[in-house]
Amino acid sequence: MSSSAPGRRIDVTLVAGGKYHDIDFARRELLGLLAEHDEFRVRVQPDYEDTAGISASSILVSYTCDVRPSEKAQREIRSWVEGGGRWVALHGTNAALTLGGPNGVEAPRVFPLWAETLGSQFVAHPPIQPYSVQVSDPSHWLVSGIESFDTDDELYLSEYADRAALHPLLHTTWQGDATGFEEHDWTSCDPTHLVMYLRDLGSGSILYNTLGHCRGHYDMAPVLDFYPRIERCSWEKPAYYELLRRSLRWARGLSA
Repeated sequence: MSSSAPGRRIDVTLVAGGKYHDIDFARRELLGLLAEHDEFRVRVQPDYEDTAGISASSILVSYTCDVRPSEKAQREIRSWVEGGGRWVALHGTNAALTLGGPNGVEAPRVFPLWAETLGSQFVAHPPIQPYSVQVSDPSHWLVSGIESFDTDDELYLSEYADRAALHPLLHTTWQGDATGFEEHDWTSCDPTHLVMYLRDLGSGSILYNTLGHCRGHYDMAPVLDFYPRIERCSWEKPAYYELLRRSLRWARGLSA
């Protein structure tokens, strides 16, 4: 595994792929942020199956939705993290979706090892509308000095494998109805939902950030041939880019 010391090459794998999101936009934005680090040499793949490439990297960055890794990929990526890898996991990395069911969008529990590794699995979200993101641990440099901010992103309602094992960095509070999802009734849930957290695993760690929904006109095919609006959500917030920049500094082993 490559050293992350300044002045030495750092190999990075960016996984960007999946459904119902403007993956082209997210990939472009993330590559721009990765390019701010001269030492980064970035390879890009649409899924998690080239585990040899991931294992040869020091850093994994993922922006996916309904990309379901094989059991082999799940085991090997977990082993890579446990061996010291750092993974910046974004938005729908923890999501498996089935559309078209009679009771709304389903979140099948098809990758328990994946969800346990990441610390969570997406279940539902209420309709996109503004909500407030709060800082959970203002003493941690990843979020220190960042003021609470409003965003109109997807508010992720997740199932946690072991919530006590997660280090919350950002959170929001919400209870209500996640209209359009099979598991829609969240009126009596724990109102605190993690937005960004750290998950240590062996010698490595995962930094998960649920923000970052984006969708263009042509990203809902085959459900819809043309989606009527362009959604950029937290990508329009300076705070989100600051969080991403800090996340990449964390991934290379820096502490500020």
